[in-house]
Amino acid sequence: MSCKRLVGKTALITGGASGVGRATAHRFGQEGVANLILADRNPQMLPTVVEEVRLATGANVLGVLGDVSVDADCERFITTAVSDFGGLDIMVSNAPAHSSAPFLEMERDDWDRVMAVMLRASFVLGQLAARSMVERGTGGSILYTSSVSALGASITYAHYGAAKAGIVNLVQTMAIELVDHGIRVNSVSPGPLDTPQSRDVLGSDEAMEAARKHWPLVPMKRLGKPEEIAATYAFLASEDAGYITGQNIIVDGGLRAHSYSIPEELIAK
Repeated sequence: MSCKRLVGKTALITGGASGVGRATAHRFGQEGVANLILADRNPQMLPTVVEEVRLATGANVLGVLGDVSVDADCERFITTAVSDFGGLDIMVSNAPAHSSAPFLEMERDDWDRVMAVMLRASFVLGQLAARSMVERGTGGSILYTSSVSALGASITYAHYGAAKAGIVNLVQTMAIELVDHGIRVNSVSPGPLDTPQSRDVLGSDEAMEAARKHWPLVPMKRLGKPEEIAATYAFLASEDAGYITGQNIIVDGGLRAHSYSIPEELIAK
């Protein structure tokens, strides 16, 4: 359910052509965003999603091809918002990077790539967006996709978990330093989601279906939907969340609340 809480706003979403980014674009359009910039490095999907969101929501949607690990592309994302729409009200840093390897076998190049896409780009985009918002003088909302992997061990994903943990800390620091400028900064940590990226990690539709049916530690016994993360972003970007900054919102079906339970078949009857 949308509430038209973002009427007239201009928003930038990185990783906007699939998964959480695509769902967030749709939700922001439904919430009344006037201008929407979708940044992504996928030249096939981006134009399709731009047109899809425009037709579905009536928002003015602009696609910008680029890679968040390239500083010049990050600068172009922000300057496009300023030059085309007069400034930026909301920025969602959501571009993903995935690879998997045991810690002892992880390649340094893989570590560097994940850090560049997730953590360094979070700093670069956040700084550029914040500078633009400060210069404009009307405040804003900066949002990041973290992960429950930031909150504990990430077996075979040491780089991913470390980058996501860095985002949570970055959010806290940015929130304090930017609060006097009317800029709120928050992150969302999803649990396991049903997204194209998740299918890539699991390796097949069959593995994804098995995860969907049997994910053992999620109390809700299902994978999350990108639309559920998008709804959280819509709330955090709106004035309904006007007193929320520096927070990491966990959306995980109860996963982090789950400690340890003895399997039923091992309990004495």
